[in-house]
Amino acid sequence: MSPLTLRASRQTSCPIKVSFEFFPPKTPEMEATLWSSIQRLAPLNPQFVSVTYGAGGSTRERTHATVSRLVQETRLKPAAHLTCVAATKEEVDSVIRSYWDAGVRHVVALRGDPVAGIGTAYVPHPGGYQRTCDLVAGIKAIGDFEVSVSAYPEKHPEAPSLDADIDVLKAKVDCGADRAITQFFFDNDHYFRFLDRVRARGIDIPIVPGIVPVQNFKQTANFAAKTGASVPDWLAARFEGLDNDVETRRLVAAAVAAEQVLDLVDRGVNEFHFYTMNRADLVYAICHLLGLRDQSVKAAA
Repeated sequence: MSPLTLRASRQTSCPIKVSFEFFPPKTPEMEATLWSSIQRLAPLNPQFVSVTYGAGGSTRERTHATVSRLVQETRLKPAAHLTCVAATKEEVDSVIRSYWDAGVRHVVALRGDPVAGIGTAYVPHPGGYQRTCDLVAGIKAIGDFEVSVSAYPEKHPEAPSLDADIDVLKAKVDCGADRAITQFFFDNDHYFRFLDRVRARGIDIPIVPGIVPVQNFKQTANFAAKTGASVPDWLAARFEGLDNDVETRRLVAAAVAAEQVLDLVDRGVNEFHFYTMNRADLVYAICHLLGLRDQSVKAAA
């Protein structure tokens, strides 16, 4: 029996739970890729699938269209992202009600990136929700939604300290948040140190690790730099020299992500949120290593 099999088999007493994040497509080609990925991952029976959201009418409409199609055409439970950016409370509340009317019962509440882009100063809309905790309270006031929020094991890049960032998370929980999903990380010790500090503050909701399989190392490293996630030297070394070698890069990416999630399982974690980038293969392979199987095949058997 291989080491991977030995490690994965340890999770049988505590079933693995997964969720997947997608983003709304901009083109017909991207839409085809998205729905192919959804069809590939759906039989793994995720807890929910989330769909990201940006400020502005077109992005908002694409998110709503994707979420509505998930409700109408699949058995998946969609979670719609929602932000405070560039909208009044009335506009945001209208979106919340439209999700409820569409059959959505789970919202991922986020402050959102500054209008001018990551790295610039965030300025709340004068007539909008000022903070994420206010948005969480607003969502709960409108309907009996499940609400997930974000958490940052290495702190949000705008937070003055990790303690201050945990204060923000505590406020979101006090306003009704049911779950926190972390920013991606590559060093599992960051997650466990963060979890210890969060629990010490009396925050007892699930803190679900966000996992990103590295489809493109340079892109992931650039995004990590903007979001406050560190990239260990050992990870950069794994992908060194593979810029033009797509197949080997995919194999390495699968090995790296599998190593990370199996270590988390070994240390007691049984719930994962995968940032899929609308691509299924790597995520499907990792879920297979975690012991998840195609439920439609079992049903047919």
